[in-house]
Amino acid sequence: MLNAAIVGLGRWGQNLVNSAQGKSDKIRFVAGVLRHVEKAKDFAAQHGFRLYDDYRKALADPKIDAVVLATPHSAHAEQIIAAAKAGKHVFTEKPFTLTTKSAEEAVRACARNKVTLAVGYNWRFQPALQEIRKMLDDGRLGKLLHIEGNFCGPSAYFYGRDHWRQKREEGPAGGMAGRGVHVLDAMLYLAGHIESVHAQSFRLAQDFGLDDTTSMLLKFRNGVTGYLGTIIATPETWRMQVFGSRAWVEVGDIEHLTTWTMRVCYVDPKNPRARSSLQIVTFPEWSTERAELEHFAEAAQAGRPLAVAGSDEVHGVAVLEAILRSARSRKTVRIAVRTVKPKRAAANKTIKSRTRRTAGRAKATKQPGRR
Repeated sequence: MLNAAIVGLGRWGQNLVNSAQGKSDKIRFVAGVLRHVEKAKDFAAQHGFRLYDDYRKALADPKIDAVVLATPHSAHAEQIIAAAKAGKHVFTEKPFTLTTKSAEEAVRACARNKVTLAVGYNWRFQPALQEIRKMLDDGRLGKLLHIEGNFCGPSAYFYGRDHWRQKREEGPAGGMAGRGVHVLDAMLYLAGHIESVHAQSFRLAQDFGLDDTTSMLLKFRNGVTGYLGTIIATPETWRMQVFGSRAWVEVGDIEHLTTWTMRVCYVDPKNPRARSSLQIVTFPEWSTERAELEHFAEAAQAGRPLAVAGSDEVHGVAVLEAILRSARSRKTVRIAVRTVKPKRAAANKTIKSRTRRTAGRAKATKQPGRR
């Protein structure tokens, strides 16, 4: 059992605790950290853990094996490095960091101190997304051609003018930090790293806060194209559609990550005029948050690296930076290929396979394949 401290007990920090506490045999929360401990006394008592008003106190506690960061985005890099130096494993909520330089410094610090670092992209633990990955691997989708997606909602209205989530330095490129990075990471999981991006981002709904309307065109290194949008001043919705030469597959709905179905439509290239066949695939519901925390706990206890140099986590930060530069310049921005030393590249094989475990058997007319 991995003993963890939750750092930041706002809405999402409490959600992470609720997903795992008393429900997991791999991770438990034994402490919480927030500046004003009186705000979380009842919650901490309910879940049976102590509270610290200073992050350094948690890092000095020998009974704590790991920290889970649900803190402002700009604080992640410094907090990760401090945890690594203290010998604590680190799980950080997305976005990982806000600059490629700080992301690389964070992974180096964790590697140097032999602690596991993970980033909270819980979409990778969605059964539907894992099934799409297998459909690409076993050829059911054919050659991957294009991916498009969005993650939208009214979060621009959630927070007042002075809330940290409305600060542009915390949310570069509008809804990308809070929402869009999930879609971006899912695209990296399915299509690999990105070569270039052309973005636009505007604040249209309010006279303060983040941009609320952001979109971009993507070109992947393998030739696949993509579109990504995130609108944070509209009703809740999310969607991803993956187009292959033999079929397309679509997931998403108005509910935030509680849709457990996907639609697949096939075409016969030898008889393209024939009526396309449509399948509805359903999956059992489960907690992607608990799954990501347990995956982190397993890796930490096994001494296995997750986020490392050259990984999707670091590349995603580079893409986020490129999106911001493109939105400002209104020009296409290329993402540099980061050089990875052979030892790091070998470790990176863990990243490519880390989320390809089946989350549950799909129920469909056609039995899902396995890589």
